[in-house]
Amino acid sequence: MSIDHYHKAKKYILNEEDTADFVGGRSNELIQLAEQELGFKFTGAYLDFLKTFGAGNFGSQEIYGIIDRDFENSAVPDAIWYTLTERKNIYLPNHLLVIYDSGFGELYCLDFNQLDDTGEPQIVSFDTGVEIENQIYELIANDFGDFLLDLVMEEME
Repeated sequence: MSIDHYHKAKKYILNEEDTADFVGGRSNELIQLAEQELGFKFTGAYLDFLKTFGAGNFGSQEIYGIIDRDFENSAVPDAIWYTLTERKNIYLPNHLLVIYDSGFGELYCLDFNQLDDTGEPQIVSFDTGVEIENQIYELIANDFGDFLLDLVMEEME
């Protein structure tokens, strides 16, 4: 089960203090502000990630989340600022939230149009070099728990 994958990844992150560098848990108020700004609600594993870690790095893996309430003047790993910027610059569709940059022109996004039975969004790729009408939205992970565990395990190898 994917929520189990999330809890496994969370445990690794909490136990590897030297490898983990996160801003810290974000408040419900700040999370609600971000949701209003974006136009969708966070759920499940990603919501727990925001409440526990906020945003940051596990080794070289940078996972985007919420930094502070200034969504207009920020920088990575601020998922809200980055998503809003990409909506303007490359017409990123409104149902996507950027949570990771592959470094190869692909942004990995929570896809709020692709929810599982528990309301968890899939992780899909958005290729910044491809026109919107030609986007494929390759499935990267079934949900945030699977995605985070993959990143954590890759970093621990």
